[in-house]
Amino acid sequence: MRALAVAATFGVLVALVVVYFIFFLESGPAAIAATRGSDGSADLTLQTVPSYGHHPFPDWVSYMAKDPQGKWEHTTIFKVPAHTLIKVTIYQYDGDSGLRNAFLSGVSGTTGDIETINGTVEHGINANDAAHTFTIPDIDVNVPLPGINPNAKNPCGTAPCSLAEAHNTITFSFRSPGPGSYRWQCFVPCAAGFLFGNGGPMQTIGYMSGLIEVS
Repeated sequence: MRALAVAATFGVLVALVVVYFIFFLESGPAAIAATRGSDGSADLTLQTVPSYGHHPFPDWVSYMAKDPQGKWEHTTIFKVPAHTLIKVTIYQYDGDSGLRNAFLSGVSGTTGDIETINGTVEHGINANDAAHTFTIPDIDVNVPLPGINPNAKNPCGTAPCSLAEAHNTITFSFRSPGPGSYRWQCFVPCAAGFLFGNGGPMQTIGYMSGLIEVS
């Protein structure tokens, strides 16, 4: 009986490892290519939403991206050309969670080390006001994204969100590096229901982390 119990437990563990491999490593969202501009730059348009609202994790916070045809897609894998100015627009619909490390409240690695928030140029934000960040550690890019007003009358509920719903508009640019795959992620612990706000969407490509594919 003991041998059978050990064998059954081992079988369950193997099954869980297989499921993890298939779900997290083999599956993943499709990549979206940046839109090339007439000036030689490339444009990425993103949004952050307080809950995805769809299968398989409807309550997870998430990023989304607009494809070249103008459709919002649930992906965080972006294809950009090498050694090119990448112009980013992020519509930020989530409330603030705050940063545990105030260093990440400053802008770095962008053109001029600045971001524009609702038309105002900023070098950073109050750490307590952060909802998310857009951070590419390998190239030292960090952009904090402020949360919407907690008293906003028309918050977004389900992705994709519209411009008629409460949001902040953040723009910035950075120069892409040489060819390669660069991990990016949010560093605000915004995963409600997970230990210390980490786990879940924070570590899952397609939600709060992704890849910059440079070619």
